[in-house]
Amino acid sequence: MLDRSPASRMPAFPIEERAAGPIDTLPACSVLFVDDEPALRAMGAKYLRRQGSKVGEADGAIDALAKLREHQYDVMVCDVRMPGSSGLDLIGRALEVDPELAIIMLTGVDDAHTAAAALQAGAIDYLVKPLPLGRLATAVANAQQRRTQRERFLRSERALRAEVMLRAQEVEAERNRVRVLTVSVVESLINAMEAKDVYLRGHSHRVADLAASIGEHLGLDEETVEAVRVAGRLHDIGKIGIRESVLNKPGTLTDEEYEHVKSHVAIGMEILAPLRHLGSVLDFVRDHHEHYDGAGYPRGLNGSDISIGGRILAAVDAFDSLTTLRAYREARTDEEALTIIGRVNGQLIDPAVYEALCDVVRNRAALVFVEPREELR
Repeated sequence: MLDRSPASRMPAFPIEERAAGPIDTLPACSVLFVDDEPALRAMGAKYLRRQGSKVGEADGAIDALAKLREHQYDVMVCDVRMPGSSGLDLIGRALEVDPELAIIMLTGVDDAHTAAAALQAGAIDYLVKPLPLGRLATAVANAQQRRTQRERFLRSERALRAEVMLRAQEVEAERNRVRVLTVSVVESLINAMEAKDVYLRGHSHRVADLAASIGEHLGLDEETVEAVRVAGRLHDIGKIGIRESVLNKPGTLTDEEYEHVKSHVAIGMEILAPLRHLGSVLDFVRDHHEHYDGAGYPRGLNGSDISIGGRILAAVDAFDSLTTLRAYREARTDEEALTIIGRVNGQLIDPAVYEALCDVVRNRAALVFVEPREELR
């Protein structure tokens, strides 16, 4: 049935006397008016200019996209039905050029499906022709307001994100400062302990450096390599609680003395326990006397159940012990130490770590490794 109502006989943009003058709700903005009908496009553009807007005109999708690339518009008013690419097709492509563009769609057909498709594609309003020019002006004003609000929201969001990032960086910097401070305190204790024992002097530094080199050789990430290095510095902190007479005994340890030496791992963990921010460093220190075959201590772990840092430190600690002068024996050469450790490869030592140790030691000619069970303290 034909629509014979008065509205159906009105031109698409009737210029009504009451709507011809400026309206308070329309802010100054830049509008791109897209319509393939020159008369309607000119009428709408002329009216919006009278309201104070800067208006560009385009006769279709291709022309509109070119103008959007040349100039930034606040609002695009676009007809739905145009030759070639439709207004619906233009919405997504226009938003690719300017994601903040506010889009108003115009159509001569009041179709709910088309309206829903336009809004879903990214338009913020959908107007049905014919309509008073005042209604168009109000729609443009609302679109501009929504764009402004969204821009403010995005600016606030960016500022908040930047603030959060800054605070996170400050927290991380403070955490690192505390971490360095606490590690330095523990290192001072270790240095004091090693200073009293000529056989331990420099041990933790050598273990840390060699362990880090092996970690890099194994392809560990930078954070893990650093954790291995720190664990190397701290691994023997528990020896503070071991009797000097036992540590420096030139002969074979009794069973009771050996159990006493083994307790240095538990003592060390008690000392380091409050430093929970050290994370995996604590795991590596705890595991540095575990054996690959499960015969180590304190938990009797085996294989990959032992942390990678623990497996590396087990090898390096033993290597340094073998190549350092002790009260009960002379220092071994690097090759002698590697040979001794090779005899327990796969038992005390992870084979992959042993291979890396050999490569690093032979390339640098000065590193630290694991000694056989009968010589470990």
